[in-house]
Amino acid sequence: MADRKMDIIRALKEAGEAPISGEDLGEKLGISRTMVWKYIKALEENGYVIESSPGAGYVLVSPPDKLYPAEISIGLDTSIIGNDIHYFETVDSTNDVAKKMGIRAEEGTIVVAEVQENGRGRKGDPWISPKGGIWLSVILKPSILPAHAPRLTLMAGVAVANAMRQFGVDASIKWPNDVVIGKKKICGILTEMDAEADHIGFVVIGIGINANVPVEELPEELREGSMSLSSIKGERINRAEFVQALLKSLETEYLRFKVDGSTKILEDWISLSNTIGRQVDVITPHKIISGKATGINPDGALIVENDEGVHEVIAGRCIYK
Repeated sequence: MADRKMDIIRALKEAGEAPISGEDLGEKLGISRTMVWKYIKALEENGYVIESSPGAGYVLVSPPDKLYPAEISIGLDTSIIGNDIHYFETVDSTNDVAKKMGIRAEEGTIVVAEVQENGRGRKGDPWISPKGGIWLSVILKPSILPAHAPRLTLMAGVAVANAMRQFGVDASIKWPNDVVIGKKKICGILTEMDAEADHIGFVVIGIGINANVPVEELPEELREGSMSLSSIKGERINRAEFVQALLKSLETEYLRFKVDGSTKILEDWISLSNTIGRQVDVITPHKIISGKATGINPDGALIVENDEGVHEVIAGRCIYK
């Protein structure tokens, strides 16, 4: 049924403002007019506004503000990422769902949800994921060593920042895994994997974006350091269109990563970074490293220079001075 509904949505979108009759839809899809009517009713129950005129046909007035697979797939110009999209109204975590699918899933499979009840960030910190955001995970199966998996986080950061810039938002990257506007976080990235010593089974990249989430609805302790796409644009964004741009950007960067390695992605990450050149405190499990952030190494470690020398920090919390 899902495929038939997608076919009808596609036909209605292609027709634009011109009515398309139930008979024409039926012939196009190889089903009866009665079945067309049933699918139209099912779409309306899903939130699609469809105008029906006797003797003329159906016109799609507006789609729902949902990240339904059809809304993402129709018009998505990718070859790997997004061919298989799994949608949920509510999940504990899209990363957890993706990890359960893991080995069996096709590379590029997407898990997307309207709400995460137990979203998490780096070190298991809670990630607040209410309605209006973009909460998704992508399953990748790169032929790289597990030690090089952090390079995929760099790749994802570049892809997200570039997608936001396509939407007119001046996004940059804060080490290790945040996309920011100025000093305010708008996106977090969490990379997890299933691997053996010398082999990766799969990698899950989780991306959480404050798209149409009003900042004032976030917990008080997060408001000062957070931003949303809608607050920057002054209006709600079309989330499905943004996800299409994001998946296309991810595929572009991933294909480049597979062919050319991480050199160009590393260069792009540095050019998009607002961490390089700053005085920082990096809080690690064992100590605080203070100094000037001067670069990152190929595996994503932040290079910090101070009077004691040069430090490569693979993980930690970065605070700007």
